[in-house]
Amino acid sequence: MSKRLIMIHDENKCIGCQACNIACRSENGTPDEVTRLQVRVEGPFGDAPNLHFKYNRVSCQQCEDAPCVKVCPTGAAYVGEDGLVSIKAEKCVGCMYCVAACPYKVRFMNPETKVADKCNFCKETRLAKGELPACVTACPTDALIFGDANDPSSEVVKILNTKPSYQDKTHLGTKPRLYRIPTKRGGSSHEQYLGRYGAI
Repeated sequence: MSKRLIMIHDENKCIGCQACNIACRSENGTPDEVTRLQVRVEGPFGDAPNLHFKYNRVSCQQCEDAPCVKVCPTGAAYVGEDGLVSIKAEKCVGCMYCVAACPYKVRFMNPETKVADKCNFCKETRLAKGELPACVTACPTDALIFGDANDPSSEVVKILNTKPSYQDKTHLGTKPRLYRIPTKRGGSSHEQYLGRYGAI
């Protein structure tokens, strides 16, 4: 059976320190004016003294049915044998169709390479060497977990089988590979968050 690589962001463990963002920039040489990954700090929510924040990872969702791949006129955006959405830089013509099509608004034009860019789980720089994505390695609270969802003994499977999780914008049918463990800090839950702020 082929691998199904996924990432889990545990919002309860995340502290919004941006170590993942810094590690991503360093690993991938991302220019200062753009980003492959960031953690948005939202809130506070709740009532004093039980205030809490929501830490929202903003990055490519590695959609299994990726709109950015469908609209690319040159095949620059593609799904590799590993199932990850990647980019062939030499085929990118800078049309930005992928940027417009991404429902998560996480694609961008790299101002230095003039190529559409995004998170690819450090496919070339780290996964190819059998290493974890830079953000996972740098996280000081183990809020990021990466692994094969088709391996029943993997940590990601154990977590998804024992904790509630959600994915963003599943109603679009994109089948994102980024899972989230909803925060329960301050007595609030993801369902309460949705009730207050609508579908995300």
